[in-house]
Amino acid sequence: MKHGKIETAVGIFVLIGILCSGYLAVRLGRMELLGGDFYRLDAMFNSVSGLKKGAIVEISGVAVGRVAGISLDPSSQMARVALEVKNGVSLHDDAIASVKTSGLIGDKYVSISPGGSANDLKSGDTIIDTESPLDIEALIGKYMVGSVK
Repeated sequence: MKHGKIETAVGIFVLIGILCSGYLAVRLGRMELLGGDFYRLDAMFNSVSGLKKGAIVEISGVAVGRVAGISLDPSSQMARVALEVKNGVSLHDDAIASVKTSGLIGDKYVSISPGGSANDLKSGDTIIDTESPLDIEALIGKYMVGSVK
């Protein structure tokens, strides 16, 4: 009889430990199981060379979201980047999204200048003003053959 109570207590203790470990793994891995506290925006770019899903979205050097997906828009032949931005971060309809590089050859991320318009972007809206990344290889190639002036 005593063994049954001890085994039940140990089982409950192990189950609680597994649940806590799973919670920590999800939180430390920055995964969101239930959609998180984000709203979605799209941004249209001529090129997103090197940008990957999961890249950071930041404003003034502060991380405010992540890249949720990258696809080719069939009608405009431009890259459509889906951005997840934290709720409470207000962006205006004249915001500018830029693909930047952290460091000389670091990872790509999206930097947003929030704008100053009176109209806010809502979930599902598209950022129209964008700046594609600088193509270092093309620039070096032009310099090597002497066509940069």
